[in-house]
Amino acid sequence: MVGLDQDAVLSQAGDQIEHVFFPHSGAISLMIDMANGQTVATAAVGREGAVGVLSVLGPSPSASTAIVRAAGAASRIPASRFQVAFNRSPAIRHAIQMHMRAMLIQFQFGTACNALHPVQARMARWLLHLRDRVDNDVLPLTHEALSQMLGVRRTTVTLLMRNLRDSGAIRSERRGQIEIDRSRLAAAACECHGTLRLMVQEIFAMNTARSRVLVVPDDAVGESGDAM
Repeated sequence: MVGLDQDAVLSQAGDQIEHVFFPHSGAISLMIDMANGQTVATAAVGREGAVGVLSVLGPSPSASTAIVRAAGAASRIPASRFQVAFNRSPAIRHAIQMHMRAMLIQFQFGTACNALHPVQARMARWLLHLRDRVDNDVLPLTHEALSQMLGVRRTTVTLLMRNLRDSGAIRSERRGQIEIDRSRLAAAACECHGTLRLMVQEIFAMNTARSRVLVVPDDAVGESGDAM
């Protein structure tokens, strides 16, 4: 078990994937970094998923940067050892297929949402995505983090936050903590959050016994408690 510190970078775009992380708590965003320094989030990962699973396809650089947005804890296994476990276990392969289907839907909806929906609706959607993963109405987010995730300036985030506070969707905001009103925030968000959530739930409901965090074979776990 390893700690996931807020704002920690688990993997950097362009670097080889060294570890696969299976969060037990917390939330992680997958970020695309552009040459001009701009960034945008493409997906969120919590205890339903994993970070770095594409390493099962063989050694390759990460296409995105994984940043912890809400602190938590995770199991961790070196990518090389996870590839061995993946090749040995049909159950792990099945779970990875479920995870990749869910992530692909996130990427597809994220692309459409970024192109078609207003930034305020997108920000409400992202706040709800993170709330789903931390299971708490108080989200540990700064304006800087939101600007990185949305691909907009901090001044834009400040304006949007004011609008959401005025509508009651944001109850309070102080020292990097945003307290939301879930129902009012859902009303301010685009349809992508609700549609995406239902589609992902249907994917994992196909096999409830295999829908939780992946189980690493006993012989892959070292004495320290980390997967080795």
